Amino acid sequence: MKVYEFPGFPNPARVRIALAEKGLIDQVEFVSVNVPEGEHLSDAFRAKNPSAAVPMLELEDGTCIAECTAITEYLDQIDGAPTLTGKSPKERAVIHMMQRRAEAGLLDAVATYFHHATPGLGADVEGYQNAEWGEHQKENALKGMRYLDGVLADRPYLAGNEFSVADITAFAGLIFAGFADITVPQDCANLKDWHMRVSARPSIAA
Repeated sequence: MKVYEFPGFPNPARVRIALAEKGLIDQVEFVSVNVPEGEHLSDAFRAKNPSAAVPMLELEDGTCIAECTAITEYLDQIDGAPTLTGKSPKERAVIHMMQRRAEAGLLDAVATYFHHATPGLGADVEGYQNAEWGEHQKENALKGMRYLDGVLADRPYLAGNEFSVADITAFAGLIFAGFADITVPQDCANLKDWHMRVSARPSIAA
């Protein structure tokens, strides 16, 4: 397997965490795609992933899988013993619901702020920017943090008692928030406690 990524970016980090949780790091070849220099926009990369985004997983038979949730779903099912995406129909539904809420309400909101209301990756890569929209999404990211804080008031992880892909997505969202200088509100004690616990997991601490 090959994973196309730009090391240090939040979305590639999601896949690296999933790989580490599943013990698959040594089975993957990592291929760096220079996103700040626009390499992801090349015809060669677009032929593999028309959305021109990293990360992307390429299987030995040439199948290319984009989108972090799809990649994690594949990785979690390889050994037939899923630990990140749920086993029962109820577990899977709750995990995917919370994953999407963490993605839309935190990670994507921070990303929109970064790409629209800051210099982002530079004019050559960013193209169109709408600062007002970006600032609006910053407020949504803060609301998202407060929502997740409330969820964590009565459970150790976002989808229940076990670490899941929802937690990976939220953690990546906080990575991006830190990079974009969006501070977790002081009153989000549950989210801060969760962040400390999750940061200590071997898949992340390494």
